[in-house]
Amino acid sequence: MGTPITNILVSKEIMLEDLKGKTLAVDSFNMLYQFLSSIRQVDGAPLMDSKGRVTSHLTGLFNRITKLMIEDIKFVFVFDGEVPELKKKERERRKKLKLEATHLYEEAKQKEDLEDMKKYASRTSVLNEEMIEEAKKLIKALGMPIVDAPSEGEAQASFMVEKGDCYAVVSQDTDSLVFGAPLVVKNLTISGRRKAINKLTYKTVNPELVSLSESLNKLGINQEQLIIIAMLAGTDYNIGGVKGIGPKKAINLVLTYGNDYDKLFKETDWSNNFEFEWQEVFYLIKNMPVKKDYKLKWETIDREAIIHLLVEEHDFNKERVKKTLNKLMKGKPSKDQKALSDFFKR
Repeated sequence: MGTPITNILVSKEIMLEDLKGKTLAVDSFNMLYQFLSSIRQVDGAPLMDSKGRVTSHLTGLFNRITKLMIEDIKFVFVFDGEVPELKKKERERRKKLKLEATHLYEEAKQKEDLEDMKKYASRTSVLNEEMIEEAKKLIKALGMPIVDAPSEGEAQASFMVEKGDCYAVVSQDTDSLVFGAPLVVKNLTISGRRKAINKLTYKTVNPELVSLSESLNKLGINQEQLIIIAMLAGTDYNIGGVKGIGPKKAINLVLTYGNDYDKLFKETDWSNNFEFEWQEVFYLIKNMPVKKDYKLKWETIDREAIIHLLVEEHDFNKERVKKTLNKLMKGKPSKDQKALSDFFKR
């Protein structure tokens, strides 16, 4: 989702060591989009192989995940399934924004404005089916399990953490808490830095652990009321939320009306903001379909499959890939990790 509730939640900085031995459920689309938007060349163009195929997602996945695996962190990758009907309007909105960003990128390109080129290029990222399948191939070859959600991946990952099969959801969004995830890990990088928004510079960051129970206790609300706050502020299912209401005002409204949601939404004029009833969004979030019979099994690393996909198919530098795999597989059984530009042949 895309609800702007991050600033009202309780989080704390942690170190990678705090996640040692933990199993994390990855919101895969969220992570892959991060790679597509941030791993780019100076002019904003994504990394590509000799055939012009985008490889930013594979570079980020291989570079980040293998190093985290070396730190004894385990992963389960969760992929989105069918898009809820209410979210299709948000998909159209995002598509329009990408087209606008493409136009602005072309203007910046004509002016040879590298900063604007990179800024707007990052907003044009598209994750297509081919990229998704390639990412899955790499994940499987690295021996990690994949769970295909029936609908929203965030809801599935949240369920797996609630069930105790995973420690936390990995996502830059905190929306998983609205789906009931007890813990969310943000800023899970290997470099300890992240690109500043709309700039070419980077800032130092540490992983953050966001706690649902601590957030609810701080706000004095329950899980259902957090959903109501998210709806008032805006979700992917009711874009923009109720006019004039942000997260802080939403908290005050929930504390005022308690569990009388009908009265709350009547007083906030929901019906004049949206063409559907508030209950549709509420129960969609609360009862998002999840797969309950998933199986989590970690396999041995398939070195040959990784080299075939990255080196033979996409021109990654063979020695760099093999060096990373040697570090990763040290002392581990198998079936038979540098600068981003170093992954490619020269």
